[in-house]
This record gives sequence, C-alpha cells and structure tokens, in this order.
Amino acid sequence: MFSNIRSLIFKLDPETAHSLAIKSLKFNFVPNIHEEEKNSSLFKTKLFNRDIENPIGMAAGFDKNAEVYNSLFKLGFGFVEVGTVTPLKQYGNPKPRVFRLVEDEALINRLGFNNLGAKNIVNRIKKNKPLGLLGINIGPNKDTKDRLNDYIECFRTFHDVADYITINISSPNTEDLRSFHNQTKLNELLKQLDLEKKTLNSKTPITVKVSPDIGDEEIKQISEVLLDNNIAAIIVSNTSDSTRDNLRNTQSYQKGGLSGKPIESKSTKLISKFYEVFNGRVKIIGVGGVDSGKSAYEKFSAGANYVQLYTGMVFRGPNIVNLIKKELKELLLKDGVKNFSEIIGKTK
Repeated sequence: MFSNIRSLIFKLDPETAHSLAIKSLKFNFVPNIHEEEKNSSLFKTKLFNRDIENPIGMAAGFDKNAEVYNSLFKLGFGFVEVGTVTPLKQYGNPKPRVFRLVEDEALINRLGFNNLGAKNIVNRIKKNKPLGLLGINIGPNKDTKDRLNDYIECFRTFHDVADYITINISSPNTEDLRSFHNQTKLNELLKQLDLEKKTLNSKTPITVKVSPDIGDEEIKQISEVLLDNNIAAIIVSNTSDSTRDNLRNTQSYQKGGLSGKPIESKSTKLISKFYEVFNGRVKIIGVGGVDSGKSAYEKFSAGANYVQLYTGMVFRGPNIVNLIKKELKELLLKDGVKNFSEIIGKTK
C-alpha cells in the first residue's frame, strides 16, 4: 500500500511530509499493523531488564515531542526513543532544514533540536502512559551558557518517566556539541550525571549516542569512559556530517547530518569496533541504514544487541518493522538459530 502513495508523499517538502505522518499517527489514520511474527521467540529479548517483543526500535528524531510513541508501539516497534529534548523550548534552525535524497535512500537534516521543551514534554508523557519501553533523548539548548547543567536538568526532569535516557553528544547540528567526545569532557559529564542519579536515588539507565565520524583513538577513549562510569549502553551512531562520497542526489551538498543507506557500512564497522572493545560489558544499539532484514542481520552480526531506524521508515513505510522481521526470520532460520541473539558478534 505504501508503495502506491510514496510518490505523492515525496512531492511534499520533507518536513511537511513528516508533520503529516505525525498527525496521521496521532489521529489513528494509520491502522494497526498485523504482525505475523508478534509472539515469535526468534525476536524476544530484554532491554534494561525489561522484556520486549523484538529488538527493533524507533530512533530519536521522529517523535521529537513525544506525540505518537504509543502509535509507534502499535506499528510493532520493540522500543521507542523520543526527542531530542532540551530544557527550554526552541525552534531550531531556519527552514528549509530537511532534504530527501531519493536516489540515495537518505536524508540530510539540520533541524537543530527543535522541540517543545522538557516541561511540556514530561507533562505529555505523564498524561499518556507508554504502552512499551520508552527512551528519552536529551541535549542542551543552543544558547545555553552551561551545557553540562542542561543535561543534568533534563535528566532530573525525565528520570522517573523514562525507561532509559540517552545523552546526545553527537548531533552535527548544534555547534561544538561533539566536543563532548573528548575523553575529559565526557568523563566530567557522566560523573556529574551519576552524582545527580545518586541524589535522586534514580535507577534509570543511561545510554550515550556517538557520532559515526570518529576514529580508532576516539573509540578507545570513549569506551574507557563508558566502562569507567558503568554506562548501560551505547548508541552507534548518529548522523554523519562528513560522508558525502558517491551521493547522486543534487541536494547532497546541503549542510547537516546524513542518515540512511549511505552511512550503513560506516556505522556497522563502528559497531564492530566497539563490540571488540566492550566484549559484552556495554550493550550496543546499532543505527544507520537499517531498512531490511539483511541490514538488521548485519548490525547484529557486527555486535549490536538492538537496532534503531528512522530514515528506513521514510522510504519503506509504516509497515517496516513487520517487513524487517519477515526478512530477518528467513535469514535466522537458514542459520538454524532459535533466537536472533545467537548471531550477535558472529562476524568477529
């Protein structure tokens, strides 16, 4: 069905199309997806000690203001991450700020953490109990004088409504945000968050979302900091501001973060490197180009325990989780495994 209307949707500006998708989900214009594999033991797993039906999550960026997470659970996602949320409401960068690269099955965005602010969003979540495991992705306001405090303020706001909180240090659209990849700065941030957790007596797990545009030395340093601070999971990875080789679309020059198929291989290689260092001590959520059973299989084989997607749904439609599970099932049955977790890290 989606293939029949995709060309019409793609005639719209990408941000307009996204707003329409949110409204459609909000008012249930998109029906519940019939899941053939809903209770399949092939996909069942745990995330932060919670049982989930499958390891396929919605990445942050789609449901920025926590409007449709329950509709996304109904589409079959095993977990959903909302945000990025900042302490105060902000508009983000000037429009146009989202570009659809159809020939490349990719998006470029420079949204800049547009959201309604932490207070509005936490109130919305409190009024609308999540039907599944909900993560909240947090970041600093653009004009803040104290970015570290912004992270702490957001953690304080959301820790009792979130199943986990993601520390976004990797968006390329907030100036100098990636400086938190620095070993000293990241360690200071995580230590301060740990102090806040203890003050609040909070058990909410923390994940850290990293850039795909990092080298081996940064991988080593980030891994050390995450292990030293007992971080539960790492999300590998955010969008790329450097991968532009071989793109065919005329909008490929646009400034912003590139997502989708062109960064698939880059993120998978990064997952493999982190897996080698962590050796199971930190869970890995793999993101970047996931749009099929094959792409999910490759992420798991590289070492991801879970995957997330967003751009894939733009190109394959709201039934994408069911499509991935159907394709992934065939690959897993060929391997003769009883659960997808048996293939995690098998390419190492």
